[in-house]
Amino acid sequence: MSQPRPTPASESDLPKPVTPASTYRLQLRPKFPFAAAEAAVPHLASLGVSHLHLSPVLEAAPGSAHGYDVTDHSRVRAELGGEPGLRALAATARAHGLGLVLDIVPNHMAVPTPLRLNRPLWEVLREGPGSPYARWFDIDWEAGGGQLVLPLLPAPADSCDLRVEGGMLRHGEQEFPLREGTGELPLPELLAAQWYRPAWWRETATTLNYRRFFTISELIGVRVEDPEVFTATHAKVLELVRDGVAQGLRIDHVDGLADPEEYLGRLRAAAGEGCWVVVEKILARHERLPAGWPVAGTTGYDALHRVDGVFTDPAGAAELAARYGESTGLPQWTETARACAREVLTGDLAAELAALERRAGGELAVAVRELLIAFPVYRPYPGEPELPPQALERAAELAGPAAVAGVRELLLRDPAFAARFAQTSAALRAKSLEDRAFYRYAPLLSATEVGGEPGRPAVSPEEFHAYCAALDRDWPGTGTVLSTHDTKRSADVRARISALSQAPELMDGEDASPDPHLAWVARQTALGLGRAPEAVPRLADALLKGAREAALHTSWTDRNEEYETGVPGYAPAPLDLPADLAEAARANLLGMALLHLAMPGVPEVYQGAETEYRALVDPDNRRPAHFPRAALARLDAGAVADGPAEEKLALTAALLRLRRDRPELFRGYAPVTARGPAAGHLVAFTRAPGLLVAATRLSHRLAASGGWGGTRLDLPPGTWTPALPSPSGPEPLTRHSSSTDVSTLLAGRPVGVWLRH
Repeated sequence: MSQPRPTPASESDLPKPVTPASTYRLQLRPKFPFAAAEAAVPHLASLGVSHLHLSPVLEAAPGSAHGYDVTDHSRVRAELGGEPGLRALAATARAHGLGLVLDIVPNHMAVPTPLRLNRPLWEVLREGPGSPYARWFDIDWEAGGGQLVLPLLPAPADSCDLRVEGGMLRHGEQEFPLREGTGELPLPELLAAQWYRPAWWRETATTLNYRRFFTISELIGVRVEDPEVFTATHAKVLELVRDGVAQGLRIDHVDGLADPEEYLGRLRAAAGEGCWVVVEKILARHERLPAGWPVAGTTGYDALHRVDGVFTDPAGAAELAARYGESTGLPQWTETARACAREVLTGDLAAELAALERRAGGELAVAVRELLIAFPVYRPYPGEPELPPQALERAAELAGPAAVAGVRELLLRDPAFAARFAQTSAALRAKSLEDRAFYRYAPLLSATEVGGEPGRPAVSPEEFHAYCAALDRDWPGTGTVLSTHDTKRSADVRARISALSQAPELMDGEDASPDPHLAWVARQTALGLGRAPEAVPRLADALLKGAREAALHTSWTDRNEEYETGVPGYAPAPLDLPADLAEAARANLLGMALLHLAMPGVPEVYQGAETEYRALVDPDNRRPAHFPRAALARLDAGAVADGPAEEKLALTAALLRLRRDRPELFRGYAPVTARGPAAGHLVAFTRAPGLLVAATRLSHRLAASGGWGGTRLDLPPGTWTPALPSPSGPEPLTRHSSSTDVSTLLAGRPVGVWLRH
């Protein structure tokens, strides 16, 4: 195995502004602060990554395990070690040849406990629309009768112990400021005199009058389209970029912003051309990132869908869908998605829908609703010449052509309405698809992933190659991912589940349960997780969260306690895949990792996922990271990889080190097509063209059909030698050229990497 690069000499040499060779995501929290990340730097440098990607670092709600609930944009989070800790981490990373990428959250801030932690919001609550901070937030004062409605109370206000104490209004641990001159009023008059109204959380759907993140009332939307707000909320981050502490930025939920392109242009001008910027943008299969955005690309969920899909058997996926429908009686994907969109829009997002309907007027209300439900992608953008025709046609069928035409005209001539429509559309798609339909429609759980298409999960090799060629041409510096803090199942769990598409008969017998949907989900999840540590309680927790998200029998807001009591009983003892399918899962695991690390773009490795990493939905996927330091050192010393976990580690280190040390190899893209009876089971391509990679797909089907059977790969000109260590230890170097038998080329392994000499 190739050796790690020596530590560079000078800490003072700032990294030159370049696109990262790769990134490694670290989830910071009070129990894993900057100092802990700093301690991991030597391992990560040895692994071969070029940049650490940090979860949000600005001041957040106390104890936050993720940091997306920012309370103060001007300070680095004290619980993580503050700005000195971050700068120390950057210095240590720099000394080992690594840079930093920061995850920033422009769309929203926390509505924290206590509220005074968010000073801009606190001032608005005290001073009302006359506050200089009122411009920070999207607040419909008229809809609230001149008050900002805060749905933070556990019960109706008249049954809560609201009291004035210490010059503030208090309830439990929550504090509210008092409008000047109102502190001595009787409580009813005092409440009526404030610029806000504390309300029962169940009033959210009917009374909420501020923009929020999705359906989370504890996260209030921020108007970064206002230049003064942009400056105030980005000053610290831009200072860190200018000082060389950070070399890249990940932009969280860019679709929540009023005008993403305008925002990104302002950010690019402030951060400079040398800063690598990617956006968390979920693209539908047919959708493309707007060409005018001044970014390197997306965070990579579009790549996840293509990599997962090429290892999914379309025939088996269709058979699973049929068996699932027969077992559960639930509708197919299209009907499920539409039903969930209607439920979420008229329920969870009822306040946002009402705001749009007020702006549009009663005659257009139904058309607004139907157009949002029919919209085929996350949202429209300012300046787009036309709305999707299929959305207009579908909405017109239900709301009438004249009303839909009226909404279309309103979107074109009223920028404020268009912005709020787009922001609501993004929230609707995220909540109705990713957070409801993906839990409700479960034939193949590996397909119900962020950016996925459960109704058509498989991706052909030809489609995969076309996608990669387009990436290399249009977005060569884009991010790519397989596992993140937001994936519902890690890549290695999905690798095991997707193997079921090659053996759908393993899902027989789940319809005998009182809840066949939950039983189906439990079996697939158990097979995906396998014999992982604490498998049963982790599975039970994931099943309960999934049941609430699916909202078939219980939900987050209307919990069915009797039903929920029975959910853990569906979590079986750890399940093993049959031996032959376990081998297919190994092929998937290694093949997915290889394609991800070798394809165009900047691959990101999630914490701990350099080796086999089995995790379920958050918070399971945000547990403390375990770094395989000893295993990597043993492999570097010449040990043979023992099992899939070490095979993946060896593969990951080899590709990351090649990306770091020989970046010229990772340019260009050309498919290499096999010929013969099993040609469809090989995905192969060259980069540069000095790098050749090949991965076996649908290996269980391949074995059942008799193996490679004389299938050959016509190698590009030159002599090709393996870049991965032999699975059996040191052996004479094998050389390949011209047309080569695939079984000889792979030498019994599911994947291979070769360099041209």
